[in-house]
Amino acid sequence: MIFVVCGPGGVGKGTLVKRVLELVGDVTLSRSWTTRSPRHGEDPGAYVFVGREDFEAKVRAGGFLEWTEFPGTGHLYGTPLPDSGVGERGDLLLEIELDGARQVRRDHPDAVVILVVAPSISVQEERLRGRGDDEQAVARRLEVGRFEEKLGRQLADHVVVNDDVERAAGELAGIIESYRKRMETT
Repeated sequence: MIFVVCGPGGVGKGTLVKRVLELVGDVTLSRSWTTRSPRHGEDPGAYVFVGREDFEAKVRAGGFLEWTEFPGTGHLYGTPLPDSGVGERGDLLLEIELDGARQVRRDHPDAVVILVVAPSISVQEERLRGRGDDEQAVARRLEVGRFEEKLGRQLADHVVVNDDVERAAGELAGIIESYRKRMETT
């Protein structure tokens, strides 16, 4: 199964996914590629950081499950096609932007799309600042985020409010497990 965790910047997707990986076994997190530079203090393993030429060559080779250019920044993000034998169950967890989630849903209609949202715009804004985004980037991400949340609610099978990491991670893990149980009974 493919589980897609998407949402606007600053809602805490990465934090939730990291915790979910501790709670749920037999799921592989896809490591996305990006053309942006690593943020200060960011885990260097969070992405495969590449130049635009390398990214575009992989696009031309059909090497991505999904890819997108983030509005206003020009940075490219993409999920490489999974290697064969991903996870014992073959379950794949993607942490991606909304445009990528739409692409995955188009090509894999059985993918489970989970939208993560912040409990408020002020919390989202605080999280964006906390990760080191400058004022212009924060304003842009919030503006794009309102649009993404609206579209995401139309696309998603589930919406998880990230008001408390443990509670929200438990909810997300429960969603994954419920789909696994459905697959076992069919």
